Amino acid sequence: MTKLRQDALSLLEEIPEDKLIFIIQIMEGVAGLYGQQEEKREKAFHTLERLRKKVPVQLDYEKELAAYREERYGNAGVN
Repeated sequence: MTKLRQDALSLLEEIPEDKLIFIIQIMEGVAGLYGQQEEKREKAFHTLERLRKKVPVQLDYEKELAAYREERYGNAGVN
């Protein structure tokens, strides 16, 4: 173990238990700067790609809007 790591660990030992959450948050933030979060991002992106729906080339927006409104609101009490 390097001297720098030993110094860091000794400082960490001096921090009160209730303040360690702040140190952990800082360390997680620093770890994210080095690409460890990149794997999570890639996995989330691929999940979204799998869930993405294909849309027909010719989409009738008026018809889609009318269908959505009917599904969402029905006739809304209007006869």
